[in-house]
Parts: sequence; structure tokens; C-alpha cells
Amino acid sequence: MMNYEEQTKQMNVLIHNIKENLPELEGLLERISGHWQYEDLIYRYYHHSFKVYWIQQNTEEMVALFLKLSPNEKGLNNKFVEIFEAGQGKTFKMEDNQNWNKVCAPMVESFLHAKFFLEMIVKYGKKYNEAPNMLDSGWAAVLILYGLR
Repeated sequence: MMNYEEQTKQMNVLIHNIKENLPELEGLLERISGHWQYEDLIYRYYHHSFKVYWIQQNTEEMVALFLKLSPNEKGLNNKFVEIFEAGQGKTFKMEDNQNWNKVCAPMVESFLHAKFFLEMIVKYGKKYNEAPNMLDSGWAAVLILYGLR
């Protein structure tokens, strides 16, 4: 477990990394929140359309950016990685239609978790210039993503 000073130092590195990449983060958030990347692909899940498989690319992009921001070598939270991996690497097969929820729900779940973290990273990256003493819930979640809480 890291001490308070090291944790604060890494939080400040994370905030710096977020601020440095804020245009890219905001651009990705805007794009994945748009009609074709959010509304349509979630609809495709409920419509049983193979196009829901395209959601995996958006999730991969978000996670790659999360890794780029990391203030340390720990990687990302194990729970998040498990959710991410369960929703990746899928290619449509006709038999998937028989197990739609089992096959496709993890892709949507992975995307929605990643989107949540991207939203929180952008929100609190704009709000903070240095590590705060009091933690907002969304910022605390970001810290958990990076093993800082």
C-alpha cells in the first residue's frame, strides 16, 4: 500500500496526464456519445443486430487512452479489466443468435463501464488542477481505476 505522499504525487501525475490529453479525451467522449457510436450500437444489441459487435472497437479505443494516462505501471483495476476482456475479441457467428445475451451483453457492459470512466476522467480532469483533499465519487472511481484508492 502506498503512503499518502506517494498517492498524492501519483494523483497529480494523473491530473497532469489528463490535462495534457484533454482535447483527445473530449473528442473521444463526444464521438462515442454520438448517435452512431452510442445510441445506434446499444439499439443494435436490443434489435439482435450483428452491428453491436462494432461496439468493441470503441471500448478498445477508450481503454488504450486510459492506459496512456496511467500515472504508474500498475495498469488498470482488475475488476475493470475483467469486464473489459469479457466484452472483447468477439466475432459474429450465426449461433450467437441462440445465446444473444450471453454473447453480446458483455460487449455492451464493457462499453458502458469504459464510457463511465471516460466521462469521469473528462469531468474531473477539467475540475481539478491538483489532487483534492475531499473526493467526489466520480473522481474516487477514477482513482480506483488506476489503483490509487
